[in-house]
Amino acid sequence: MNEEKKSNLGKIFSGIIGGIITICLIVGFIVAYNNSLNQKNSVYNEAITSNTSTNTTSIAKNENTSSAVSTTETITSGTKVDTKNVNITSNGTYDLEGSYESITINTDGNVVLNLNNVDITNSNGPAINVIDSKAVTIVLSGNNTITASTSEDLDGAIYSKADLVFSGSGSLTLKSNYDGIVSKDTLVIKSGTYTITSDDDAIRGKDSVEISGGIFTINAGGDGIKASNDTDTSLGYVNITDGTFTIKAVSDGIQGITKVTINGGTFDITASEGIEGTYVIINDGTIKISASDDGINASQKSNIGTPKVEINGGDITINMGQGDTDGIDSNGSLYINGGTINITGNSPFDYDKTVEHNGGTIIVNGTQTDTITNQFGGGMNGNMPGGMIQGGFQKGR
Repeated sequence: MNEEKKSNLGKIFSGIIGGIITICLIVGFIVAYNNSLNQKNSVYNEAITSNTSTNTTSIAKNENTSSAVSTTETITSGTKVDTKNVNITSNGTYDLEGSYESITINTDGNVVLNLNNVDITNSNGPAINVIDSKAVTIVLSGNNTITASTSEDLDGAIYSKADLVFSGSGSLTLKSNYDGIVSKDTLVIKSGTYTITSDDDAIRGKDSVEISGGIFTINAGGDGIKASNDTDTSLGYVNITDGTFTIKAVSDGIQGITKVTINGGTFDITASEGIEGTYVIINDGTIKISASDDGINASQKSNIGTPKVEINGGDITINMGQGDTDGIDSNGSLYINGGTINITGNSPFDYDKTVEHNGGTIIVNGTQTDTITNQFGGGMNGNMPGGMIQGGFQKGR
């Protein structure tokens, strides 16, 4: 009987031990399976992360348009292999630094580009190309360089079909084998330092160019600063209120198809013609012009009205080359109401219609005078042989 009990106890003990071993095996299998699954998920996630960081070709910022706070996407050179050519398809603010080949903007909203020590070099078109946007603002920080080889139908190293605004305390050095900065709408420059070398126009806005500050060194194969809209008489104007300008241009230093208005700033212009527009109005500023054709010229470039030059203030110095050159030439009227005008040249004035000298100081070839001569004009309103008028006189042809 005791032997039988011992035998039964042994069987029970063996069953317990076998059950424990079975449970341990099951638990071990479950742990091993979970570890294997976690390792697979980790590898999968790493693969997704790697794919995202190395195959992003466009920077498209998703944004809740109903939110008042816009998000910012920062792009740093070297962190994403394929971001040398950046395509922005959503409105918002973008911080760029490092080296790129092109920046393209194509969205229906507002875009802000913060350029901080950026280098963009494109041999196939614009370095910055705004295909579509409500308005683009470029904020300069640090020293930025843009170099572009462009075709005629792409126009500029920076080319925008939308309103384009520049601001910031940084600098931009730009080189282009065609135009420099071009906007097919309004071009506004508020601040910054600009060194622009272009084979054609350096700064051009179609509807207008509005400059309220900044330092500009321009070497242009065409015009230095230009507004080119010749179909709308309310547009095609250049308006400068402040800034420092050193302009060397093969054609015009500053040209507005309708109007050029200067309210302030310091200018050193060397060009065929210094300042040209249908209307040229100077209210203030320190202006030095060296010209081989006309220093200041009002000609019929639009249908805004009869050409006129109106000088209300400022300190203007004009040095003319030899030959058929005029210091101030108006194919319409000339009004001098204030300021100081100092002209050196064979022909200080040329006008076709009314002339008025209502104030200001006139110096011609070192001698102060109250007389406004007319070198090639046709007399009062173009039909008088000449005579003294309002502090000046005209001569017949």
